[in-house]
Amino acid sequence: MDRRSFIATGLAAGAAISTAAACSMVKAQDKPAAGTATGGKFKMKYAPSFGSFPNLGGKDQIGQLQFMADQGFSAVFDNGMMGRSPEEQEKIAKELERLGMTLGPFVAHADFGKRDYVHSDQETRDAIKATMQRAVETAKRTNCKWALVVPGAYDTSLEWDYQTANVIENLKVAAGVCEPSGLVIVIEPLNPHDHPGLFLTKIPQAYQICRAVGSPSCKIVNDIYHQQITEGNLIPNIDRAWSEIAAFHLGDNPGRMEPGTGEINFKSIFKHLHRKGYQGVLCMEHGASKRGAEGEKALIEAYKACDSF
Repeated sequence: MDRRSFIATGLAAGAAISTAAACSMVKAQDKPAAGTATGGKFKMKYAPSFGSFPNLGGKDQIGQLQFMADQGFSAVFDNGMMGRSPEEQEKIAKELERLGMTLGPFVAHADFGKRDYVHSDQETRDAIKATMQRAVETAKRTNCKWALVVPGAYDTSLEWDYQTANVIENLKVAAGVCEPSGLVIVIEPLNPHDHPGLFLTKIPQAYQICRAVGSPSCKIVNDIYHQQITEGNLIPNIDRAWSEIAAFHLGDNPGRMEPGTGEINFKSIFKHLHRKGYQGVLCMEHGASKRGAEGEKALIEAYKACDSF
């Protein structure tokens, strides 16, 4: 499944917004006020994606970035950044620098149908090197610090431990390409219910792999939505894997919509991360539970409510 198509589908989804004790919604005004409920920027680097605010922010990417900054967001993420032209990448990077915004992880490799990282042949290694070199070039143009990698599918014909060893060795190769530039690979575990057949599914598994790779350029992106489905125990798992976590993805469960629409206590999670001194990006990789401008206003208010700790 193409990752960008998955996100686009989530952004297009519309459903009635629910009231959640974890993160109650504040009534949206006709025009959202800049910053948090207390004014200014959010405490944390919540990162909308391009397309999060097409009605309020317009279709133009630069206009969207300005709108996000006006609402108090200090980060943005774009899974498809590596697929944009160099000129477009540089244009976006220039505006991000002007606004003082951080660019979250872009996708370097996420082909869910391939068993590439679980194998050890030279062709696989050469392809990994080429992909990560492109990621390094993209990172240099965009001033981005992170590139996301999904190791792909597992192979039912090969013992699991051999596959794990191969993933570790392949990530060592990938990290070796990234280390000189300082680019950090973030590997993402995804839940097996939405994405059956993938090799990497759990935070402890990702932690073990990162420790074995032993490179500052190989870390974890903890997707809260996926991990609520796969293993729960969110805050203890964050703490146990803390040394290897470099970024977060967000989305409530069920439905993968904004905080406050499901069962996850995002306010507690954000408060915990803030107390731990987390200064990285939290990518808003989810849809809006209501369509149109009202849904976009509700999304902003959801983050104001969760950020009021």
